[in-house]
Amino acid sequence: MPEYIPILPTISTFFILASGIAVAIGWWQISKRKFQQHEKTMMVAGVLALIFFITYLSRTILIGNTQFGGPDGIKLFYTVFLVFHIILATIGGVLGLFSLFSGYKKRMERHRKLGPLTSIVWFGTTVTGVTVYFLLYWMFPGGETTSVFRAILGY
Repeated sequence: MPEYIPILPTISTFFILASGIAVAIGWWQISKRKFQQHEKTMMVAGVLALIFFITYLSRTILIGNTQFGGPDGIKLFYTVFLVFHIILATIGGVLGLFSLFSGYKKRMERHRKLGPLTSIVWFGTTVTGVTVYFLLYWMFPGGETTSVFRAILGY
């Protein structure tokens, strides 16, 4: 176990994980045709994702991001994985907004098409996000905390 775990990354990771779990529960609820419970659960998932985003953005702006502190031999793999996660999270966030909005506005045909895709992308975002957290703070000592671009690209 690491000596020091930074609080904000831990909090933000908790919220993204909780959001992914809520999406899974919402998927199960809709498969059982529990429409009202599904609607409430997915709103909770959206709020949890929003709390994640606010926490992550606050840390990024006020403190910076942590560079990968693991061995140089896997840094390229980590960077490719991180960029994949960032792209997936961006797509998931946009799809999430469209899915929540279409469900809220009762545009069910669109919502039924977007929902499953959004959920799958969000599960991928959750898994890759938690993996990045473990790579940065548990498996290896965290590197320097710096600007987001320097942390991602490592220059």
